[in-house]
Amino acid sequence: MLIHGLFMNGREMALLRRRLTLSGFSADRFSYPSVRVSPAQAARLLGELVAGIHAPVVHYVAHSLGGLVLRHLVHGDPDRRPGRVVTLATPHQGSGAAQAFAKTALGRRLLGQSIEQGLLGDVPAWPGERALGVIAGSRAIGLGRFLARLDRPHDGTVSVMETRCLAAADHIVLPVSHFGGLFSREVAEQVIYFLRQGRFRRGGAGNGCR
Repeated sequence: MLIHGLFMNGREMALLRRRLTLSGFSADRFSYPSVRVSPAQAARLLGELVAGIHAPVVHYVAHSLGGLVLRHLVHGDPDRRPGRVVTLATPHQGSGAAQAFAKTALGRRLLGQSIEQGLLGDVPAWPGERALGVIAGSRAIGLGRFLARLDRPHDGTVSVMETRCLAAADHIVLPVSHFGGLFSREVAEQVIYFLRQGRFRRGGAGNGCR
């Protein structure tokens, strides 16, 4: 199951979805109004969708805010089917760019409900029941760098440090931008490898989130 990020609808993950399908996965996407509902509300909608999927194993691949939606889902989801999770450029520590933008009236209006137990960092702890792989980007191309001073390395929107999660099984940094990672063959290959093996092809150590 693919979960998109802020201001998106999931269509931008079409190439990643196709690569997953060609690798033997049955891939679908979850679309939600990322500004009009909070991550917790989106997680409930996602839970209802997944409950109707008749499969013994359900994996998740989430981009940016989508990973925070998953944090809410796995924290309270009664569905105990096995499956692994990969987050792409998700600010598990909270987004400095979003925090800076939310200080303005325009920013709060544009970010909407995404900052409610979401981008500001107040999200549930990862329970550790599902293996979590975290992919961060280091190509500094994106609007986030104009909203806040991001620690280097960063992907133009989210810093590598913001993606770190203590409960992650593995963490890897790739030379992609925040949105460019969705179209990267290397990112797709690492996602596929983690879903199959529970680790990335070139390993790392996840650390940093609650």
